[in-house]
Amino acid sequence: MEMRRFETVNDYNVFNNNETLHPLVSVVDLSKSSPRQGSQMYFGFYTVFLKDVKCGDLVYGRHTYDYQEGTLVFLAPGQVAGIKGNGEYYQPKGYALVFHPDLIHGTSLGKHIHDYTFFGYQSNESLHISERERKLVLDCFSKIEYELERAIDNHSKKLIVSNIELFLNYCSRFYERQFITRDNAHKGILERFETLLNEFFFSEKPHQIGLPSVAYCATELNLSTNYFGDLIKKESGKTAQEFIQSKVIDIAKEKVFDRNKTVNEIAFELGFKYPQHFTRLFKQRVGMSPSEYRTTN
Repeated sequence: MEMRRFETVNDYNVFNNNETLHPLVSVVDLSKSSPRQGSQMYFGFYTVFLKDVKCGDLVYGRHTYDYQEGTLVFLAPGQVAGIKGNGEYYQPKGYALVFHPDLIHGTSLGKHIHDYTFFGYQSNESLHISERERKLVLDCFSKIEYELERAIDNHSKKLIVSNIELFLNYCSRFYERQFITRDNAHKGILERFETLLNEFFFSEKPHQIGLPSVAYCATELNLSTNYFGDLIKKESGKTAQEFIQSKVIDIAKEKVFDRNKTVNEIAFELGFKYPQHFTRLFKQRVGMSPSEYRTTN
């Protein structure tokens, strides 16, 4: 599949037959684009697609997005996405909000952009919005467009960035709603996480790969690290890392009672590279060292 590279906002505007009103930000009307074939695309800026109709499957990495009418897809700078094509031409529809990292440097949004973890979500994790939510999204886009179409003044950048931030805050709310309404897709995620960890610690894997990372668990459960982390936080109130550590300590408490094993042996059995790291974590979570726990219980 052909790779198209878009390093600048202007590159993407030109590709879609849209005028560049500002070098660092644009609301792109995809219906102005010429019919085209599927291709892979590299984006050097933040990109949010609002797709109006299904027109080709959007692909991220090796995965196809769970994507339908009224879907928002978020890409961070440096990501590659594309349309899976069979050689046929299709007419893009919908909108794309694109903004370069340089636009938000030194702003409140620039400081907090990494809080919008959905820019790191991957396959099957796009945001499905209702008709009412779609109207809110388009309202945010039209406010940004309004600022782009008028003469730039001292307020322009602040208002444009504020409206992007407002839009992203709405998306955070919509995703929270989606975690609940699309419950079937993630039913029993905590139970599956728990089962995964139990199977991990009662296998040879701690010896082979050490402690399980959040990224490892997400991959095993077919989710991106960010989406998995947000889902676990929403379901349990704990971060995924805290959940893993709780499981480690629960299993460690059982193992500590086996007086045939030293604390160091238990640490290695659990996947700790350095026993002192195990002792430190145990003391943080339990309030005493593994040796003290063994003698007082």
